[in-house]
Amino acid sequence: MTIQWFPGHMTRARRQIQDKLKLIDVVIELLDARLPVSSRNPMIDEILQGKPRMILLNKSDLADAKVTQEWIDYFKKEGITAFPVDASTGTNVKDIPVQAKLLLKEKIDRQLAKGVNPRAVRGLIVGIPNVGKSTLINRLAGRSIALTGDRPGVTKGQQWIKVGKEMELLDTPGILWPKFEDQNVGYRLAVTGAIKEEILNAEDIAYFAISYLMRYYWNALEERYGLEDFSKDADDSDSVIAIMEKVGRIRGCIVSGGRVDLEKASRAFLRELRAGKMGRFSMEAPY
Repeated sequence: MTIQWFPGHMTRARRQIQDKLKLIDVVIELLDARLPVSSRNPMIDEILQGKPRMILLNKSDLADAKVTQEWIDYFKKEGITAFPVDASTGTNVKDIPVQAKLLLKEKIDRQLAKGVNPRAVRGLIVGIPNVGKSTLINRLAGRSIALTGDRPGVTKGQQWIKVGKEMELLDTPGILWPKFEDQNVGYRLAVTGAIKEEILNAEDIAYFAISYLMRYYWNALEERYGLEDFSKDADDSDSVIAIMEKVGRIRGCIVSGGRVDLEKASRAFLRELRAGKMGRFSMEAPY
């Protein structure tokens, strides 16, 4: 299955980014710490070639801390500065301007040697929809400037935002690539809310998420929904459906005849998972 999703504003965003690149000193690439590969747009490499870059693993408070550290080590081996942040609470956000200056140290030193007082660092923030760009910008700026929301597509234009006297940021709309040839990429993004549920069926998304948690985070799933007597076989579709039905009964998703409304149960499950109600989890590891 190939998932197509490329709204017109994303085409414009790509063009606008390319037009602004000459003004940019450093690129700040925001990824979801729970799925750094699936939330990393491969088109960005084409657009931003040659620019100094740092990677921020956002929503790190929702990700498995051990796996996040493995990703930091992985990117370090690739020669890329990466560190976890939590835009919602501000964890490590203050380190961003510091790390940006470190990336540009040689350039700044050359300017100082010539007697030139360096201007504020100009950073470009890029990332897929709903990865937390606007929340991060508001946190850095110390006030509400960028629109935020828990759905993709909130940011539709570009704006320059001052971060104290040391940094200026250019916000951009989130850009997804034209299609997901690997259906698992689409499902991972849907699990975390990066793409709209209209693209993929809510039941399919929840089925995918429950199967994954059964395989790697069974204890958290078991504790949340009281699954002591349930099978842990993630490859058994009947076991997955049984868990979905248990969730539906616990959350009151019942229709006439005492049946479980699986779509309503799926949406309830996904809301709880995205809100961290089942603890920290990561859906991708580097090794």
